[in-house]
Amino acid sequence: MKEMPANHLDPRVKNVWRINDAIWIVLIFACLAVMPAILMASHATASIGRTLLLAVGICFVVVLVVWLVVLPPIRYARWSYQVSEDYLDIAKGIVWRKRYTIPFIRVQNTDTRQGPILRAFGLASVTVSTAAHGHEIPGLQFDVAEQLRDRAAELARLAREDV
Repeated sequence: MKEMPANHLDPRVKNVWRINDAIWIVLIFACLAVMPAILMASHATASIGRTLLLAVGICFVVVLVVWLVVLPPIRYARWSYQVSEDYLDIAKGIVWRKRYTIPFIRVQNTDTRQGPILRAFGLASVTVSTAAHGHEIPGLQFDVAEQLRDRAAELARLAREDV
């Protein structure tokens, strides 16, 4: 069996994941809390509304702890990548482990992306696209992401010239 890729993401990506997940979790649970709040407004269904709101609140706390405390370190530890002369190797996944080997001969383009949360931490993501799929390496230091993007593009160009 081939060894796991050697390069890891920037550790600050864990905070990016936490902030992004927290935003989504708050939005989802805010929507879920609307119905119990409506039920509490009526005197006839106020006790049902309180019970449902308590259940939503407990679920909210459990999901926050799991997604913001437990998962980011595990997700970070399981994320790795490596660039060789012929291919890009990516390994990721917590429960469902995924391993991608992308030959540079198949690469069509490479991009960097930096949203507001990544930008606040000085990070960026690199996407390597083939005809079938785009593979993203999230949470690299900005200059490392630009170097990786340029190196992948150069190796893809060289691979096409060799054919």
